[in-house]
Order: sequence, then C-alpha cells, then structure tokens
Amino acid sequence: MLNKTTLLHGFVIHAKDGELGKIDDLYFDDESWAIRYLTVETGSWLSGKSVLISPYSIMEVDWQAKKIHVLLDKKQVENSPSLNVHQTVSRQHEGRFLDYYGYPSYWDGPYLWGPALYPAGYIIPAATGEQKLPEEPWMEPADIHLRSVASVTGYHIAALDGEIGHVAGFFIDSDAWAIRYIEVATNNWWPGKKVLLSPAWVESVSWSESTVHVAVTRKMIQDAPEYKSEMPITRDYENQLYGHYGRPSYWLTQAGHASAFASGDW
Repeated sequence: MLNKTTLLHGFVIHAKDGELGKIDDLYFDDESWAIRYLTVETGSWLSGKSVLISPYSIMEVDWQAKKIHVLLDKKQVENSPSLNVHQTVSRQHEGRFLDYYGYPSYWDGPYLWGPALYPAGYIIPAATGEQKLPEEPWMEPADIHLRSVASVTGYHIAALDGEIGHVAGFFIDSDAWAIRYIEVATNNWWPGKKVLLSPAWVESVSWSESTVHVAVTRKMIQDAPEYKSEMPITRDYENQLYGHYGRPSYWLTQAGHASAFASGDW
C-alpha cells in the first residue's frame, strides 16, 4: 500500500519500554530514493532531543492508531551516536550509527536495503541496551546523500523542455520504505491538475537551485493520467501511468534485480 509521507507526521514511535516521541520529518537518500531515517522529536524524556530511527528497527506500522512499533528500547536510543540531520551527514557518520545498532550498510549489496529487498528482511542482532559506540571512525568516502522530505517539498519540477510545476508531496511504499512517486502540482499551467512521477525518471536534482529535472517532456506530463487526492493509488492506475510513459514499473524492475542476483549476474 502506498501512502503520502505527510500522513506520518506526528505518528508516535513506541519502543519496547515506552514512547520515544513523534515523527517530525523523513530523510531519504538521493541515489535510491529510499527513506533511510525517521526524525523523531523525543519530548520531555530526552530533553526534547531529536533522534533518528532506521526502518531496519520497525516492527509494525499501525496506520489507524498512528503508531509505529520499533524493536528498540529507550536506553539504546539514548546512548546512540548523534546524527544531526540539520547539518551535513556523511557516510562515515552513518556508518558509526549503523554499527552501533548492528545494522548492515544499506549502500553495500544488490538490493535497496543492501543484503535485503526490505528492511524487515534483515534480522537485527538481539539488542542488549548496552551497546558501545564504535571506537574507530568509519573510513568510507564522505559522500553526502541524505535529504529531507520536508525541505524538498516545494522544489521546482523541470521537464526536458521547461518548467512544469513543483513538488507537492511524496508517496512511499511502507514495506520497502521507498519513495515510489513524486506528486507534482502543475497549477501554474493546468489549474488544479496533479500528476505522479517516478523517482526513476529523475535525471538530476539541482540542490542549489531547488529544482528536480525529469527525463520526460511537458507534453507527456500534461497528457499523463491525473492524480486526484481522494483516490487510492491502485495497481491499475500504476499500470496506466507506466504505460503512458513507456517505462518499466518498479515491481518488474525489482523482480528483475532479484532474479539477476539469484543467478549471480548482478
């Protein structure tokens, strides 16, 4: 099921021994467009400190109750390495964070989550609540790839032949924790119309100019199946969308990657 990221704002994060806080933002990596961290405002129990929670630790998302249950305890979170997402976060910093929790490096491996297609597909080592911070710093290249969903909302969308609208939101698959669609408002050209674009069609992003460049034309976007806020995103609608753009769907691409890995061709 696909849901808009704004629905997650304010969701309560429940650890094994109590409430951790509420979701304030989501951070994705700009290579795969997967949600790598939930930013959680902890409130009074941790002096209002913001902490990051990885989808690796998510046990269940209760959409009705607006709660997310995680396989962590408060002591683990309190002692975790600090990642200040309001500043530059490098892969070295992330590596230290992942090492602390016993998570794999999502950038190493054939799948969206490194060794697994989904974060839930990786078995996390049993937690003791007494982890120690890694003593040696990570020595991976200092690539910067984390981006805030909130900050990218509102970016301009530029087609191959000119600007076409702005980012109105994102839709995620909460099994894979991947952004499947960028919601585009085209109201400056076609009042009231919104369309969906796959991140796979993004050619580049100019972070300094707040612009997402997509490898499709304005005419293709204009003629694309319209997205209406009140309608669910069904597989029939997705098939229409991918058929219109003549691009392979993410579920077929994902199946192809899994098949290639199984045969040793990745």
